[in-house]
Amino acid sequence: MRIYTRAGDDGTTGLLGPGRVFKDAARVEACGSVDELNAVLGVVRTLDLDGWLAAELATIQSRLFHVGAELAAVTPDLAARQERIGDEDVAALERWIDRLDTELAPLASFVLPGGSALGAELHVARAVCRRAERRTVALLRVEPIELRLVRYLNRLGDLLFVMARWCNRRAGAPEPEWHPRRP
Repeated sequence: MRIYTRAGDDGTTGLLGPGRVFKDAARVEACGSVDELNAVLGVVRTLDLDGWLAAELATIQSRLFHVGAELAAVTPDLAARQERIGDEDVAALERWIDRLDTELAPLASFVLPGGSALGAELHVARAVCRRAERRTVALLRVEPIELRLVRYLNRLGDLLFVMARWCNRRAGAPEPEWHPRRP
């Protein structure tokens, strides 16, 4: 099978189901943002040289494929055939947040993205995750999708923030704090 089909040369793409849609459709934007997040997490995994978060990141990347497949399903019956993200997946993210957060000092100010290379890239992943969440909410406003997908991405964004802080602490890298200019 060739990697190129030329079918998208007219600005359309296929999803899971019948028909084609324009590549800037809300469903494609949501799927694309989740795919971009997964790619950024691939970079994060290459920076996690000590494997501090190897199991968690591998699980998240796998689950994001399920999120993407469910978002790509254009009919409810096709969505129902996908392995679904559920409440247990959200609960797993919450357990990881709680476990990592116990080792962190309480926040005294806003944190600027940075610190170690791993921590900084986790902040990039967090920002991309928030965009994926926004794109999924935009899709939810125009087409029926499950709210649990938004909930999963929301909690994942929280986790990626905590992971960034945790990795910076573990690496001994100071967290850059934001200090607003005062008149």
